[in-house]
Amino acid sequence: MDNGRDGAPLEQRLCAYGVDYHDAMRRFDGNEALYRRLAGKFADDPHFPALERALAANDTETALREAHSLKGVAGNLSFRALYTHACAITDALRAGDADAARARMPQARAAYDDALSAARELAPA
Repeated sequence: MDNGRDGAPLEQRLCAYGVDYHDAMRRFDGNEALYRRLAGKFADDPHFPALERALAANDTETALREAHSLKGVAGNLSFRALYTHACAITDALRAGDADAARARMPQARAAYDDALSAARELAPA
């Protein structure tokens, strides 16, 4: 595991962004190169921006689809903080409570921004 410019190990740096590195390595069978390659592509994932747009347009059907897709991506990459918020938003939308989903979006946005930072940290050079 590499140390960053601040000398902190990768696992510690990722934890600060809400990423469970141990879980990621379990999911990726210890293949850090594969994990870095896939997580590094997260910045191109369209689901969070699409979720924001759908909620703003009161398109709950699209919002549910995007939240559910985001949940899958975040879960597969062990972006735990984002996964937790995506789960709550998905559950709220499934229950027909778009207001509860919207109320969760500021925290989800912060977790998304952290996940983007993690993705940049993980992207192969």
